[in-house]
Amino acid sequence: MKNTIKTTCPYCGVGCGISALVSDKNHQVTISGDPSHPANFGRLCSKGSALGETIELEGRLLNPQAYGRDTSWTEALDLVANSFIKTIEQYGPDAVAIYGSGQLLTEDYYVANKLMKGFIGSGNMDTNSRLCMSSSVAGHKRAFGSDTVPGCYDDYEQAEMIILIGSNAAWCHPVSFQRIRAAKEANPTLKIVVIDPRRTSTCDIADLHLPVASGSDGVLFNGLLHYLHQENTLNQAYIDAHTEGFSKALNAATNSSHSIEQIAAQCNLKVEDLNHFYQWFASHEKVMSLYSQGINQSSSGTDKVNAIINCHLATGRIGKPGMGPFSLTGQPNAMGGREVGGLAHQLAAHMDFSSTDDIDRVARFWDTQTIATKPGLAAVDLFDAIYDGKVKAVWIMGTNPAVSMPNANKITQALQRCDFVVVSDCIANTDTTALAHVLLPAQGWSEKDGTITNSERCISRQRALFSPAGSAKPDWWIITQVARRMGFEKAFHYQNASEIFCEHAALSGFENNAEQGLRDFDISAFAKISQQDYERLQPIQWPVNQAYPQGKARFFDDGQFFTRSGKAQFIAIKPKLPVNLPDKDYPLILNTGRLRDQWHTMTRTAIAAKLNQHKPEPFVEVHPVDAQHYNLPANTLAVIESLWGSMIARVQVTDSQQQGNLFVPMHWTNQYASQGRMGVLVNPVVDPVSKQPESKHTPARIKAYQPVWQGFILSRRELTITESEYQVKIKGEQFYRYELAGVSLPEDWRSSVQKNLCSANAENTQWQEYQDSAKGNYRAAQIINRQLETVIFIAADNTLPDRGWLTSLFAKMQLETQERMALLTGRPPVGVPDVGTIVCACFNVGEKTIQAAIKEKNLKTHQEVGLCLKAGTNCGSCVPEIKALL
Repeated sequence: MKNTIKTTCPYCGVGCGISALVSDKNHQVTISGDPSHPANFGRLCSKGSALGETIELEGRLLNPQAYGRDTSWTEALDLVANSFIKTIEQYGPDAVAIYGSGQLLTEDYYVANKLMKGFIGSGNMDTNSRLCMSSSVAGHKRAFGSDTVPGCYDDYEQAEMIILIGSNAAWCHPVSFQRIRAAKEANPTLKIVVIDPRRTSTCDIADLHLPVASGSDGVLFNGLLHYLHQENTLNQAYIDAHTEGFSKALNAATNSSHSIEQIAAQCNLKVEDLNHFYQWFASHEKVMSLYSQGINQSSSGTDKVNAIINCHLATGRIGKPGMGPFSLTGQPNAMGGREVGGLAHQLAAHMDFSSTDDIDRVARFWDTQTIATKPGLAAVDLFDAIYDGKVKAVWIMGTNPAVSMPNANKITQALQRCDFVVVSDCIANTDTTALAHVLLPAQGWSEKDGTITNSERCISRQRALFSPAGSAKPDWWIITQVARRMGFEKAFHYQNASEIFCEHAALSGFENNAEQGLRDFDISAFAKISQQDYERLQPIQWPVNQAYPQGKARFFDDGQFFTRSGKAQFIAIKPKLPVNLPDKDYPLILNTGRLRDQWHTMTRTAIAAKLNQHKPEPFVEVHPVDAQHYNLPANTLAVIESLWGSMIARVQVTDSQQQGNLFVPMHWTNQYASQGRMGVLVNPVVDPVSKQPESKHTPARIKAYQPVWQGFILSRRELTITESEYQVKIKGEQFYRYELAGVSLPEDWRSSVQKNLCSANAENTQWQEYQDSAKGNYRAAQIINRQLETVIFIAADNTLPDRGWLTSLFAKMQLETQERMALLTGRPPVGVPDVGTIVCACFNVGEKTIQAAIKEKNLKTHQEVGLCLKAGTNCGSCVPEIKALL
């Protein structure tokens, strides 16, 4: 029996709706976009489209574990509760902590925050949203008096100019990007400006790309404010009626931006390009500024957010259709986590520790005498405190800080030193679960049930598609059970997620009025929602209350803000250089980010073979001049080093990277790459206001990695390989791929391969081998019952064949004679196509296939390629690469 269930994607902050056709009989699901969901109207990116391939049970954490052995839920929960109780009794409540995740549902987040801040009595609950959104939170709070996103996705079609700042939306928010692309195609006069040190795929639709010097965004937007004043294009009436602090902000902008030429020099931009940008901003009324991690992940990220907001306040371009600053949220429920107080300086329902009234209000609502009265430790400070032995027990929920945190080697050491580490996760083997004393099996996407909130404040339901795997439980249930064992049963009596949602909604409306202090977040209309109505809840933008029973698309259209005066606050910005600057020992600037087809630390996306094809290895982008200077030919290996650590990555030489800059993606872990963790390189400096780490600017150096051999293995079975210092594992369709390199050679490749890697004793086994000891080359293939089992290529240098044709052989039930004869050449027989590197993950279309079609059929546009091959017709993220091939 098949059943269609509406749910929500668990990846980025776009919050796409999904229509899942579920087959309980064989635990399979067919994924498509939900055409009725306002976030995506049926569109999905490559990651969302592949969700059905990520629900396998292999690799799942299925049972509680304590100190390396399976145990019962009762024993595990007792152990966690008793350990927390004993730690608090001996060292006080600040000796324990919770570190959460934007992957948690709002209901999970709510009870975790309530337990830690409301009843344990410590502010020590923070979240990995600290790593991506806290500068935006702080900037909103300073300007608006509240963490409010003013606009919505509908503004894309109504804007006259859209600025993408520090955002590779084409890869990181693909569905929103395709909506902007469609708006541009429907309205060619729509101006698109991309501000980013790198020329990314997002520049594909740009009228202007400003490749700013890393860290110079504050100078750029201070200069814009000064320019608007000079050109007399400010909205003085709006400034006078609805804002405060303008003169100080303008003076600061004037002092840091005396002329266009000076600003261009500081930002490393062409004067004419900067002039175009400033003129366009001044002359277009409906301007949207979309910003993301390139702004937030900075030692002055909050100031950069406010520099952008200042320009919108100065022109009155906020709160109305087609205009305003808009934060593109990184994670699926970073917004929901902020709503319930997931960050260490927050309380629930957009209240925080800066107000004694808020502390008292939340304490009375929760009926607690032990509420925390001061902020807890933000992420970097929290793990420093664990390292120093000040925090003795930590509970990590749904995230992988041993990979994602800056200075990640220190995070590993901190958890190794910690007296008691609990990890709730749905995956058994991660870099962080390996450091836990207790593992608690949480439900994963397809089993979880609750709500999330996307970038435009839209609350959507994430619904369960299947029964839980093994003994997995909802995060809210696990937290509630521990809370009860700690003596807080009365406050944690929940029987289902809808009860938690109702309490969350009730708190949002509690004493939320003009007399006692009006707050932006209010969903009190749901305070008494029935279980049935919760199940049927449709996507809706908050606030949802008596005044706005159907929700509200935009804030601040009336010029009223949530500050004490009711007026928006200009913030005087004095642009600052990044804290750690390049020097003679570390002369390069390391930038980091996400890829098109992977998500965070790959615990989910790497399960889907199609998502591993586009960028299969850790890589480093290097400008051609730097590549020549450091002797780094394309596709060779390089060692990248900083003061904090080192990694090895495959070199990609590209002029889309600025000279003197490197770019490395964030995703690889010890589970997939022996030396591929980006987080070990990143400096742990944080913004003094938001406490967000500076992940976009770390002084680094690079040098060639010179192994004595390189190679790859393709195997139908997962292997354990011990002979290589560099190793990357890639899951393919019916095979595993291993990219290898080493600094020492085995004495005999043949015996090493047959002993350690292959099913040498299998019946009907045939071997093919080629060895040239003088050149250091070895090639071998194992065939069992005429089906390819394993193939290995070793060379003294990097002269290895493409993997595309060889990997395609694993889909064959038996090899043809000509395929067997060509096997050790690594090249397909004459007349057999080689698809090449996969460009379109959605439809598995390779580079060579596209090139052949372009040549043979004289294709001129990416639309024609799409009609011919389907490439680029689903999520559209590969369109820039198709255009490059054209």
